[in-house]
Amino acid sequence: MKDTFDIAVFHGDGIGPEITRPTVELLRRLSQQSGYHLTFRDCAAGASHYAETGQSLPEASMQAARAADAILLSAMGLPSVRYPDGTEISPQIDLRKVLHLFAGVRPVRIFPGQKTPLKLPPETSVDFVLIRESTEGLFHTQGCGEVTRNEARETLLITRKTSELLFDFAFDLARERKASGQGRGHVTCVDKANVFRAFAFFRELFDAEAAKHPDLTSDHAYVDATALWFVQKPWDFDVLVTENMFGDILSDLGAGLMGGLGVAPSADIGLDHAVFQPCHGSAPDIAGQGIANPFAMILSGAMMLEWLGRRHSNAALKSDGVLLRQATEAVIAEGSVLTGDLGGTATTEQAARAVSAAIAAI
Repeated sequence: MKDTFDIAVFHGDGIGPEITRPTVELLRRLSQQSGYHLTFRDCAAGASHYAETGQSLPEASMQAARAADAILLSAMGLPSVRYPDGTEISPQIDLRKVLHLFAGVRPVRIFPGQKTPLKLPPETSVDFVLIRESTEGLFHTQGCGEVTRNEARETLLITRKTSELLFDFAFDLARERKASGQGRGHVTCVDKANVFRAFAFFRELFDAEAAKHPDLTSDHAYVDATALWFVQKPWDFDVLVTENMFGDILSDLGAGLMGGLGVAPSADIGLDHAVFQPCHGSAPDIAGQGIANPFAMILSGAMMLEWLGRRHSNAALKSDGVLLRQATEAVIAEGSVLTGDLGGTATTEQAARAVSAAIAAI
């Protein structure tokens, strides 16, 4: 059983380094206590690096990411630093495409004590996963769209190969969730098949994959109706799978249900590589003040441990991933040590120390 793992760390822009530092420290402490070894390799990338060097993702960093067992990536990009065509610096998207990280995993969990804008029925919790295809869709021509004086065009791409990998991943995740008691083994395909031929094709491929899994259930939903149901009945969902742009939008809506992007982790997973990062941006307006919310970054680190544990059949890693998630959720639910975005006054360091204390108490 493998017990030594190389982690490529991209510290990011703005508040990125401030939330990465305590996350890496928590991960290092857990590894020391549990008997596996994590080696953290710092990798340069991002808008600040681009402003200094003209490179947003240096080849050395790309090579380190390829060689790593997992990639921990913090908030990237700065509104004031852009490519000549006006688009933002987004190394995270470059990594998704180069490493073919086709499955963007966005968990949405609302647990007792967590603040949410929803009025949930008594004793109702929300626990579903949105899987966003992360390499094609409407992001296919990123930076390469056609623009003339009178019109602009972008190309949506859906391929059989990537979609089949995506749907296989979605049904496997639904089976894992059902086995652990976290879900009922149901997958929903979110599309717009009533309007676009590309999404009719997407749905056809989904149905073909669903037929291979008679132990699980499935259905379809149009993306606009899904947005409505996220607000009206989010407890009905288990695993949802959708195209890149639809997933980009719905994942932010999911974060809003949880109380904000500050508690929204994510992963982009392929066959051989995976990136773990918070859903939020770099918040340059509060950078350097020590008040950034580290919870989404810490929860992303927890997802990384669980993924590594499953991939390498390492029970200690899986257990520590669950422990780190439970500890972070306990701090959020208890509510006395929250950062400003969640209505509290805690600093980044105080929030991270609270998670460390919660780990010890579990």
